[in-house]
Amino acid sequence: MFEFRGGMKRAAVRRRRAALLVVVALGFLLVPVSARAEGASCREVYFPVTLVALPQTMHGTLCVPDGGANTVQVLIPGGTYNSSYWDIGYQPEIRSYRLAMNNAGYATLALDRLGTGRSSTPPSAVLTTITEAAVVHQVIQAVRSGAQGPQFGKVILAGHSFGSGTASIEAATFHDVDAVLVTGLAHRLNLAGTTAVFAATYPAMLDPRFATGGYDVGYLTTVPDSRYSIFHAPGPKVAGAIAFDEATKDTSAYEQAADLFPIGIIAPYSLLIDKPVMVVLGQDTVFCGLLATNCASASGIRSSELPYYAAGVDLTTYALQGYGHAINYAPNAPEYFRAVIAWADRAVGR
Repeated sequence: MFEFRGGMKRAAVRRRRAALLVVVALGFLLVPVSARAEGASCREVYFPVTLVALPQTMHGTLCVPDGGANTVQVLIPGGTYNSSYWDIGYQPEIRSYRLAMNNAGYATLALDRLGTGRSSTPPSAVLTTITEAAVVHQVIQAVRSGAQGPQFGKVILAGHSFGSGTASIEAATFHDVDAVLVTGLAHRLNLAGTTAVFAATYPAMLDPRFATGGYDVGYLTTVPDSRYSIFHAPGPKVAGAIAFDEATKDTSAYEQAADLFPIGIIAPYSLLIDKPVMVVLGQDTVFCGLLATNCASASGIRSSELPYYAAGVDLTTYALQGYGHAINYAPNAPEYFRAVIAWADRAVGR
């Protein structure tokens, strides 16, 4: 009798595994995961996408407040970051953008860019800001249609750094989102800060973490223990936060960097955005400084950035004091989260 029951259990397990494979074959997978936000549920979502005729899979974590939400924020991380940037595990009550937005009533979809996290890894040569924007467009269409779960009526597209460039091009090209949040990106560069970032990178295949991941020579990552100086300074060096950043670092592609630097490729697109835009910068060594962007205040950022947007565009700006490029890690990040929530409530609504 024991063997009979054990056989039944094994058969049930095989049936469940087979059912799971069928779901994957149908093109999507929703897997519940634990949510740190009380009153919100999170699940893994895999989107089948096409990158210049190459079938790929983009992974994201979809979190929806209890009772649902009409507006979702689609979140694109920057270079050498993945979706964990939007849901920082060290002191998440302070540093998790995802948690703050869910608690405010917004759904969030934090994406792993192609070549990062649990998304597929295409040849680096086909990864550019423009091709990534086309892939994000496919994700937004799925989000709006409800093909991957809940159907959302409104979409705020948010990015950080390279992800902000992708968001800007997507919004300008496809006009399928209701607002755009640009963080960690401006149109004027601090050349010294930019040079320091590139000096702290090397081919991902040389890094022990990525050596066996199938990355070609066009993928890069940051040199170990360099992230504080290039992404967090002049902010306080909080050991737990920097350790989390180093532990979750990811890759980018040289082609993407060529797109983003110089920023000139973004300018023709940002002029075509016809929805409300919010730009948030810290005291960023890549974009702020003499002859670069004036990041001392919201008005300074607005004065620097306004020429790169269409006349009459609804442009909101915010300056986060005391921190560098990776502003979600700032101890005072809740100040900027509150500013984003107020802007989103006004510009789009929940």
